Amino acid sequence: MVLQVSNANNVKIYTVSGGLGSRSIPDWLARQKKKTLKKDLEYRQRIELIQDFEFPEASNKIKCTADGNYTVATGVYKPQMRVYEFAEMSMKFERHTDAENVNFEILSDDWTKTVHLQTDRSIEFQAQGGIHYRTRIPKFGRDLAYHYPSCDLLVGAAGNEVYRLNLEQGRFLNPIATDSDLGVNCTEVNPAHQLFGFGTAQGTVEFWDPRSRSRVGLLQPQVPATFGNTDSTALEISALKFRHDGLSLAAGTNTGHTLLYDLRSNVPWLVKDHQYGFPIQTLHWHDGISASSAESSGKVIVSDCKIVKIWDRLNGAHFTSIEPETDINDVCTVDNSGLLFTANEGIQMGAYYIPQLGPAPKWASFLDNLTEEMEENPSHNIYDDYKFVSRKELNALGLEHLIGTDTLKAYMHGFFVDLRLYEKAKLIANPFAYDDYRERIVRDKIEKERSSRIRATNKLPAVNKELAKKLLDESKKKKAQKEGLSNPMDDDRFKNMFADADFQVDQESNEYKLLHPTQSKKERQNAPSDDEEMFEDEQQDGDSDVDSDDSQKMSGDSDSDDDIISKIRKERGGHVRSKKAILTTVRSQPHERWTPKEKTKAGKRELEMRMGNTSNSGRAVGVNKKDMRRSFGDRVATASKSNDGHRVSRTAMGGMEMSFKLQSKKKRDNGPPSAGGPDRRQRRSA
Repeated sequence: MVLQVSNANNVKIYTVSGGLGSRSIPDWLARQKKKTLKKDLEYRQRIELIQDFEFPEASNKIKCTADGNYTVATGVYKPQMRVYEFAEMSMKFERHTDAENVNFEILSDDWTKTVHLQTDRSIEFQAQGGIHYRTRIPKFGRDLAYHYPSCDLLVGAAGNEVYRLNLEQGRFLNPIATDSDLGVNCTEVNPAHQLFGFGTAQGTVEFWDPRSRSRVGLLQPQVPATFGNTDSTALEISALKFRHDGLSLAAGTNTGHTLLYDLRSNVPWLVKDHQYGFPIQTLHWHDGISASSAESSGKVIVSDCKIVKIWDRLNGAHFTSIEPETDINDVCTVDNSGLLFTANEGIQMGAYYIPQLGPAPKWASFLDNLTEEMEENPSHNIYDDYKFVSRKELNALGLEHLIGTDTLKAYMHGFFVDLRLYEKAKLIANPFAYDDYRERIVRDKIEKERSSRIRATNKLPAVNKELAKKLLDESKKKKAQKEGLSNPMDDDRFKNMFADADFQVDQESNEYKLLHPTQSKKERQNAPSDDEEMFEDEQQDGDSDVDSDDSQKMSGDSDSDDDIISKIRKERGGHVRSKKAILTTVRSQPHERWTPKEKTKAGKRELEMRMGNTSNSGRAVGVNKKDMRRSFGDRVATASKSNDGHRVSRTAMGGMEMSFKLQSKKKRDNGPPSAGGPDRRQRRSA
């Protein structure tokens, strides 16, 4: 079951009849569609305190009987009166009239005798069996009141006279002439001492004594300038209400202000602004005992066409407010309870239960338990199946041609359109709406994560800048005092030292050359580039092992081996072994060698296959372009013929054998030790 609840000013207000909580059919929806709602589970489980608490179009006035068992309401269209019985919680009967009702009064304790003021200047008496009597007044009536002791019916009209119709004698008596030529807007009888009060269109309140039929007082309410009353229109009294104590009076104006008076003073003790600027329609003094406290100072219930406000009568503190979906015509309170009825411009009449204002009435005592169990349940209404679009959005969707048809329901500055039609039209107008939405969500999520990372990395500890600067200045000052400087910023000894010309470095001096020996031109030319050194470092470990093994095999234990190998390398152009000269052995597949090569056009580094030992220029040592096409054995045979003094041959097991000739004694003695000087062995086979 569904129950609508609002929480204005932390005061829970339960909508037990009327509103979206009990009826979810908008006014413009066809009446024939109500049959389809029989299959709606939520609609069938809705809460309606009083069944059929509605009128075909709108309701005008609503009042409760003195015995508290019935409520009587009038509305349109057609003009009619409906009576609801609380014991049955449903409508007892309805009765139609010829003219619309302006106001009515209940003459008996129950519903059996009522009198109605009509818009056609007629006064109609309704009895239990139907219409009893009908009469007319000279001018259009605005309000009426009934004086029980004298059986006089007081009718305020558009003129300055208040008509008196005595129901005991059945005739009109002399009217009461007021000073207002613009008419009497409201009439009220004090329940304590029967004093008459008339609120006029000239902004005055006249008090008449029913015993002498003379005026005993005149009150001219004035709204203070502090309330922002800058309207140039004349002030009028639109509502009056006496309190049961006989001394308190509440007066409502057409500017939306409420003034509370004590009859013994012409100055209001409280002025309250309704903040909407609409005329005050109804005033009620509520003195019921609230559920939260044993004693209550009493509340004042004030309403205009938009909202019902409840506030404290002593200090004007706001208690809560009720704002129905439609305009308000009248408000009625159930005595000694927190239940309120409203007559609205819509089909439904409102019923609101406020536990903090008072307990539930006896005939609806189950409300206390019902509200606690169902207040959190969600409510569904018919507006969920419709989408409100403005005229600009309608043109963007391409549905402007539907204006004036039954598909669009005009409402305020736009239209109501079926939700399914709206989704289809939106999909046709923008088929990539979901992709855009998803991309936007992903982008927002990335930006959020990125900003959080930036904040986390840039988070620095808080530093007191003034204190840090002060400590830094003090440390500099102490250091300057220790070194004998008057100003710590004058310490320019190192700056002056480096600015001295005698202190400059002379790169042509012998000392500088000894500390920084220069390389020869040939060494600078043969210096490897950065890319070559990078590749050489990767193969340095492997090549070093190969070179060490080969050198140990070829050199043996004698120093003459080194001289012979150096001579061979010198003849082949490789006497200076740099980091770039990479030797190959039989174990490392000498016919295939990969070396780095720069591709200047493409800007990429590639590998080039070389054979034999490579020089600084990237070509194999001792091998020209023609020799690169020959096999390794042919090149070795050719090299052995071209080199005098030694011979290289291959063994049957696949090894290498080298033979050397003994040089002459003269050359050996005069030559360097590496070329076979004294004390060198004459022959070495490897």
